[in-house]
Amino acid sequence: MSKPKLLLATEAIAKSYGPVTALRSVDLTVRSGEIHALLGANGAGKSTLVKILAGVQPADQGLLRVEGQIVRFRTPADALHAGIATVFQDPALIPDLTVAQNLRLSRIDMARFRDGLARFALEELDLSALVRELPLETLRVVDLVRAVARQPHVLLLDELTAALTAEQAERVFALLRDWKKQGRSAVLITHRLAEVMHICDQATILRDGRNVAELAPANVTEHQLVEAMLGASLEPTSAASRSKRPAGDTLLEVRGLTARHLLQEVSFAVRSGEILGLVALEGQGQERLFDLLSGNRQPTAGEIWVNGTRCQFRSPYDAVRRGVVLVPGDRVIALLPNQSVQHNLATPLFGKWTSWWRLPRNEEPQVQRAVAQLSIDTRAAAQVRRLSGGNQQKVVLGRWLVGGFRTLLCFDPTRGIDIQTKHEIYARLRELAAQGAAIVLYTSELAEIGLVCDRVLVLHRGRIVDEQDASHATESSLLTAAHGLEAPV
Repeated sequence: MSKPKLLLATEAIAKSYGPVTALRSVDLTVRSGEIHALLGANGAGKSTLVKILAGVQPADQGLLRVEGQIVRFRTPADALHAGIATVFQDPALIPDLTVAQNLRLSRIDMARFRDGLARFALEELDLSALVRELPLETLRVVDLVRAVARQPHVLLLDELTAALTAEQAERVFALLRDWKKQGRSAVLITHRLAEVMHICDQATILRDGRNVAELAPANVTEHQLVEAMLGASLEPTSAASRSKRPAGDTLLEVRGLTARHLLQEVSFAVRSGEILGLVALEGQGQERLFDLLSGNRQPTAGEIWVNGTRCQFRSPYDAVRRGVVLVPGDRVIALLPNQSVQHNLATPLFGKWTSWWRLPRNEEPQVQRAVAQLSIDTRAAAQVRRLSGGNQQKVVLGRWLVGGFRTLLCFDPTRGIDIQTKHEIYARLRELAAQGAAIVLYTSELAEIGLVCDRVLVLHRGRIVDEQDASHATESSLLTAAHGLEAPV
């Protein structure tokens, strides 16, 4: 068997953005036929390194080698020409163009592209559809298939599976196994450590802009990976270890909520001091339910009651006025990316007559309190888009700590963020509930249910099909109900 050859390597790569140092000295080695995980807490420098490897940004210092030759990428086209294709966290597609138009701009081999779609059971995808009308899951697959159609030597995948269903993620893994057999390689950024153990051959771990370890996942445990990422052991959180909260008055109740074929007569209530979990497979109506509860859309039938009063939300503003606020699944749409952390946190305080260049009086203490409560890293505070994904998500949550609320709707709030930040958000949600908030939490990671929630509802084909005590719910019982199956006797 031939010895794997060196496909991609970095030597002492460094990158700064003004006073913020993103990478200090990073060495990465990727060999042929290898799936290589790039791990680290949010802010460790993973996405910055990917942008350098993809030709999006130049390194300040260090060397980049492709198949042993020193290269310097000035544009993404240079990286593609060198055999490196990237699938970024956010779809790299022009939203107001169709899929076909995006592909023509990319000069993609359509036969290869259609073969790739078939691998993901998307052969019927309408290529004349506007990109902005397609769900995020589909766009991530389109981005991946487009990259694979270029037949690169190395694929860079930045949190690809965070927005995919378990079934589609398995299709990605099958593709990567075939990729390895061809002698090609992939660099995989993921916060799902089970994926690292399942598919990866090597793992390079970054901390504070440096690589601190290179490990073979087959030789270590998930706990050891966490310790390497954080530099210390992270205490596990369990349902048994958290304090019980006495539930109070009902703050939010829905009765027979219906949205054409997407939701059918959904009814439930959540009380002060309670975290109500929601579990569903992809496309079972959970997105529409949160749209209705937050005022983004109106139901075709049914009622929403807030603090004992029937309400009709015509806009998100109506919901916010009633104390019902949303932390959406896509933090990008929730933020003002070019504005400062302070502006983003203070957004709820801006009134109709407030100028954007003049912050409301006395907002500084509230903003700083939110920063401290959530441990938001403000080294790049001038523009929130420069923060890591985990810190951006903290800002989305933090604005409601500033603005105030009684009912918090969280749609997959920990998707694509590191394990330490996840635990920080878990702790904050529990604190908010203990202070009297009612929280509705949808999560695509079933392990979170037992860590955070009191009760859990299961949604299948737009209907509530099961309710379980979160402390006794298992992944097996939740998945069984989510597939519409009866629990075994």
